[in-house]
Amino acid sequence: MAGQQLREAAGGLVEEARPREAPPDPAVSAAAERLAGLLAEAAHLDEVPLDSDFFDDLGADSLVMAHFCARVRKRPDLPPVSMRDVYRHPTARGLAAALLDSTPPPPASRTPGPPALPGARAPAPAPPTGRPHRVLCGALQLLAFLGYAFLLATVTAQGYEWISAHTHLVDAYLRSVVFGAVLFVVLCALPVLAKWLLIGRFTPRRFRVWSLTYFRFWLVKTLIRSSPLVLFAGSPLYPLFLRALGARIGTGVTILSRSAPVCTDLLTVGDGTLVRKDALISCYHAADGVIETGPVTLGRGAVVSEVTVLDIGTRLGDGSRLGHASSLHTGQAVPDGEHWHGSPAQPADDDVPAVEPARCGTTRRAVHGVLLMLTVLLVYVPLAVGCLDVLLSRMLEGSAVLKGGATVLYVDLLVVTAVVFFGGVIAALVVLATVPRLLGGFVRPGRTYPLFGFHYSVHRTIALLTNRKSLTRLFGDSSCIVHYLRWIGYRLSPVEQTGSNFGTAVKHESPYLSWIGTGTMVADGLSLMNAQYSSTSFRLSPTAIGAHNFLGNRIAYPAGGRTGDNCLLATKVAVPIGGPLRHDVGLLGSPCFEIPRSVARDSTFDELKDGSGLRRALAAKNRHNAVTMACHLLTGWLYFFCVALLFALAASRYPAWGTAVLAAANAVVLPFTFLYYILLERAVTAAHPPEPLFCSIYDRRFWRRERYWKVPSETYLHILDGTPFKSAVWRMLGVRIGTRVFDDGCALTERRMVAIGDGCTLNSGSVLQCHSQEDGTFKSDRVALGDGCTLGVGAFVHYGVTVGDGAVLAADSFLMKGETVPGHTRWLGNPARPAPDENGGAH
Repeated sequence: MAGQQLREAAGGLVEEARPREAPPDPAVSAAAERLAGLLAEAAHLDEVPLDSDFFDDLGADSLVMAHFCARVRKRPDLPPVSMRDVYRHPTARGLAAALLDSTPPPPASRTPGPPALPGARAPAPAPPTGRPHRVLCGALQLLAFLGYAFLLATVTAQGYEWISAHTHLVDAYLRSVVFGAVLFVVLCALPVLAKWLLIGRFTPRRFRVWSLTYFRFWLVKTLIRSSPLVLFAGSPLYPLFLRALGARIGTGVTILSRSAPVCTDLLTVGDGTLVRKDALISCYHAADGVIETGPVTLGRGAVVSEVTVLDIGTRLGDGSRLGHASSLHTGQAVPDGEHWHGSPAQPADDDVPAVEPARCGTTRRAVHGVLLMLTVLLVYVPLAVGCLDVLLSRMLEGSAVLKGGATVLYVDLLVVTAVVFFGGVIAALVVLATVPRLLGGFVRPGRTYPLFGFHYSVHRTIALLTNRKSLTRLFGDSSCIVHYLRWIGYRLSPVEQTGSNFGTAVKHESPYLSWIGTGTMVADGLSLMNAQYSSTSFRLSPTAIGAHNFLGNRIAYPAGGRTGDNCLLATKVAVPIGGPLRHDVGLLGSPCFEIPRSVARDSTFDELKDGSGLRRALAAKNRHNAVTMACHLLTGWLYFFCVALLFALAASRYPAWGTAVLAAANAVVLPFTFLYYILLERAVTAAHPPEPLFCSIYDRRFWRRERYWKVPSETYLHILDGTPFKSAVWRMLGVRIGTRVFDDGCALTERRMVAIGDGCTLNSGSVLQCHSQEDGTFKSDRVALGDGCTLGVGAFVHYGVTVGDGAVLAADSFLMKGETVPGHTRWLGNPARPAPDENGGAH
């Protein structure tokens, strides 16, 4: 469709889609000629008229323009150009005029930004660690895991023996409560004790990965993030946990994010502050093989919105707000009372509707915390401990092995695990269709309720029950997903079935207030923000997405988002909450700006959008997806059976061998998990490994890619975050990965299409995604990182990207498809662009 007016929604800057005719300036004309020549080379055109629109007239797309930008950056006689510049000025003449007219603003008028990015600081304080350090660190990490497995086995065995000595059912329940309470307290206290014994107080410092200091840091980080108290995010107990770890948390603080900070002594949170879900505040980052810790300060009454990143050395002032899909980079500080958004953040003009405060004092929070603990200890823990430890273990140990022999053991396990696994799926669907609907009538949209009361508990229960990742993964990327979402309460307008209406990751805060228009498609990672919060209250509001939209990956859509029908919302876009209602347009970036809704390349397969061709293709896709879902279920059940068999055999030998056999089973289950899913992934990709594609979603090659995403699990890999073992597993999965790579939590969607050079540093939350989908078109290409690259916390790299040696991508940046990052440069932003130097020019 035609290009739209370009706006900088958050900054309120409006520019014309076609710039006015430039004055007859010889310098502009010469630069425009050179730009036109480079675009002709990139787009394989004979000629590019100076006033022709790149997208409407020439049919270019973002991939072609990324290649064009890379060519421009190689020319010393031309100013550097970014994708944002291209979309703002979509003609050669207009782009040349804008680039030549732009001069660095004086320092006093520039938007505050990060004075330094990860990788741009002083040299490391210690010499680089070599292979002996990695081997020693890996050995210590392995010993720590074995010690934890032995401790867990010992506690479990002693508790099992004590519970099994019960005299009647009530006695068994009481013993389960006591044992569960003791185990819960031990697991909660362990990270606190480890932190104070191994670290003491965190201070701003730098140390090399794989060093002994790093091992202590990793051990504390792992224990903190595996603590059961992390599951209590959103309750008054969570701030108490952080206080015990050394964080300075004020009164009346509400933290909804489950991403636990690690260097807690460096976190300061003022009274009445709110941190929403999916906010990343770790108080450390890694760069060039060095861990750097630093402070993060949130003032009184500050608000950190959803899907945000706060790097070290950042500050939110009293009463300030950081908008959704935004980030603060090192050195940034939001003044008191201001609202900032974007990546990196900048002042915003939009007025954010506030939620009225409610009475929510210390007494209310204390009562809610006590009731929550009693519910856990008196209901959930006895069910888990009693049912699993007593009933299942006793049956498998006693009757199956001792009385019937090995054959009976296998048969019993097959039956029991099949009933539990497949029956659990059916039971979950029944529960999701009934219990949340019964509870939903207690919380009315548009009404403000205080936190930590009955209505808040009901709201949190509904959100917990209906956000089942396992079920959205099962039904996603198939025609079943729309039926599942309707089943749990989504309001979908008359559905135009495509077989890929939603991906495998969709979440919400209230399914009954999630409205999706006809013909809208969602790639993956959509988060619907149906609830608005203050530190003392919440209010539910409908979140409506218009008809015939396409939403890319990792999008948080707020209630009151200002987009209507026929919009393209690009990956990681910050959906506007102010200004005019956008329609028939695309939105990209944070803060967002307008781009064309579609380009000629995306209409290649439009003949399959309706008619008999669609019906035949959709039927074939449904059959293929049904087999994929069956494989997903069967492989999940087989893994469950194998693990149950392992512990059943261990339980049968427990009377003779004691705790050692249970510890051995605990130690074996993790390497077995790695081996199982590595072999499963290699089996799925053996005949058809992932490769560069440009095809319709009704192409069998795309269906195979969907099977590759769904059948093999990848969540188990996060167990190895921050260890040298993760690189070895990546290599087994087909990643071309070098030596000395530090991976603190990176996700790779297509492992065999990624190349990572020596000495790279991949921070937590970073993503390398080798594909993109826009409407019915699927595109995929390889990603290559050179030696010594650093990906910041939450950075996202799209397909077809090449990153040069030593380059740095800052936190929360989005590197668009087809970009080429020169070596030893620093890029930042959404979309990413070269970082400015001290004089305001490109770095």
